[in-house]
Formats: sequence, C-alpha cells, structure tokens
Amino acid sequence: MLTPELLYALRNLPLAARQAAEGFLAGAHASRRQGAGMEFSQYRPYQPGDDLRRLDWRLAARSDKYFLRESEVDTSLVINLVLDASASMNHRDDNGLTKLDYARLLLAALAYLAQKQGDAVGLTILSPGGLQHFPARADTRQLPRLYHALATAEAAGTFPDTATLAPLTARRQRALTVCVSDLYEESGEINHLLARLRATSGDVLLLHLVAGNELNFSYKGPVTFRDLETGQTIQLDADQQRAGYQQQLRQWLRDTAQTTRQQGLDYHQLSTADPLDGAMREFLKRRQLMK
Repeated sequence: MLTPELLYALRNLPLAARQAAEGFLAGAHASRRQGAGMEFSQYRPYQPGDDLRRLDWRLAARSDKYFLRESEVDTSLVINLVLDASASMNHRDDNGLTKLDYARLLLAALAYLAQKQGDAVGLTILSPGGLQHFPARADTRQLPRLYHALATAEAAGTFPDTATLAPLTARRQRALTVCVSDLYEESGEINHLLARLRATSGDVLLLHLVAGNELNFSYKGPVTFRDLETGQTIQLDADQQRAGYQQQLRQWLRDTAQTTRQQGLDYHQLSTADPLDGAMREFLKRRQLMK
C-alpha cells in the first residue's frame, strides 16, 4: 500500500493516481456477480479460451504468470468532483504534505477510478476568484484535463460567496458529488453549498480532510499560529493547551459528522497521513448504492 508521501514523491499526478487506484483495485474483493466492469476486482489464472483483453499484462510482466481480472457488472454514472481551494487548504502536515497536496492525489485517483467504471467525471475547483469548472465527460481526453487542473490549482483566500457558487447548483442532474474540504468556514457557507448540492444532484459524499498535526496537536512549547485565511495570529503554549484543544476538536468532529448525516449527506473523515484506500472504498460504496 503506497503512502501519501510516496505518491507525492513521484511528482507525477497521473502516475500517482494510476498507482493508487490500481493498487486499491488489485487488493479489493470480487463481488458475487461477475462481468466486464471495474467495481471490485480479483485475479484468477488464465485459461485457454479466455478473453485476452482482460489479461493483466502488467501483473504478467512482474510475475511471469498470466492472470485475468474479474469484476462486478457495472453501470455508468455521472461523477462530479469538488475541491475546496480556499487558503486553509495550504496547511502543512508533519509529513510534508499540505491539505491541497493530499486532495490533489485523492481526487486524481477518484477520477481515474470513475473513468475505469466508464463514468462521466467532472471537476469543480472552488476559489474566491470564481469556479474552475469542467463538465462531466466520459471521453479519453477528460482525465488529462482534470489532472492538469488539479496539478495547477492553488489555494487562496476564503471560501467563495453564494453568488460565486450559484452556477454550481443551477442545474438539476442526478449525479454523485464528491467534495473534499477541511470545512473551515465563517458562517456556514460550506454547509449551505452541500445542502444545495444534495437538493440538485441527489447524492453527496463529503470527504472531510483534517491534517495529522491538527488531530494530534504535535506542536511543542510556545507557538504562534496564523489563520491562513484571515491573517490573524495567536500565541500560546502548545503543551498547556493540548488537552483542551483536542477535547474541543473531538467534539467539533462529532457534531460535524452528526449534522452532516442528518442532512442526508454521506460523511467520511480522513487525515492527510491516511492512505487513499479508505476514501476510495467509501467512493465505490456510495457509487454502488446509486446503481
């Protein structure tokens, strides 16, 4: 299993996405129904008469043995990926990755998975300057478009206002919307957007991204913290504040998960230190329920 640090070290987003997704699919269990799709995969030895198009040539090159990939019968869907690119996503974890770095890797892997299923996949990057929007498509040129947009995305400013976000929810279309955000907001603007997306697309999976050093509060001694979106600073002794901070954070995470699920959204918390597998599994689980 490749860690986020190893994937990031590749410095090649298309390669990292493929490595993460293919590694996940290779380790997933097969479903009871078998067919030509790519929902969950397993391998079985090649037998004379098998369709050579389903032969895994990469595995054959590594092992000198021939295996076919068996998969669950599949149905194409519309997948809309949404990236929160506000300045708080520039927060850097102890592993060297910012939240934005991790989100790039994750969304690229999800885009790869979606295209493997034959889905139409799109991407919207949310920033104060406006929406960078790529409508869902299933053609072969879509992945390079999305990879380039993710690789060049920059996090800045605060979360977009309602007027900027309006085009995102103007059209009703049944789809699975996957939003990656750290949920740092001033007055419920992210929550409001997710509720609108739930009303217009029907299914929303929120991947709530928290940095490992936020969860563990691994800072020591006197520290000056600066709000990446407002520029405000606060000085404190990390050792003295750790217990109280972690208690408040745990309560906020519990409340956030409860509120989100009460609104009919799917919620999954993940850390910038976590492998991508958990989020990919949640994505495929939600996708399966839509079929």
